[in-house]
Amino acid sequence: MNGHKIKMKASSLFLTKIKEVKAYHTAQARKASLRKIPEQAMLAEVRRMVEEMQTLNRKLEETEATIEEYFKPIDREAQIIMNMQLEGEEKTMREMMKAMQEQAVLEKAAAEKMAKMSSADANYLN
Repeated sequence: MNGHKIKMKASSLFLTKIKEVKAYHTAQARKASLRKIPEQAMLAEVRRMVEEMQTLNRKLEETEATIEEYFKPIDREAQIIMNMQLEGEEKTMREMMKAMQEQAVLEKAAAEKMAKMSSADANYLN
């Protein structure tokens, strides 16, 4: 019987030791999960900030599109005005070129007339 009591005592000690090891592992697991909580909280905060930034980017893109749409008629009018100004400048330049060509023709004709008169005077004097 004494052997039986020793076996019972050893079995009881063994079970107690197993319970202690399980408790230790459970405590370690809890400790690890508690360490993860700040990490998870930080990751959640980072995710939230990224989502906010994406939302702000979408709103910014929508605002830019709205502004571009708002200014389209003004841009069209500005383009029309610029085209009209360019056409006016081109017309003025063409008129100036024509006037300069006419002036050159008149000056050439005058120079030829002067040359003929000089030639005629020289022939007359001879």
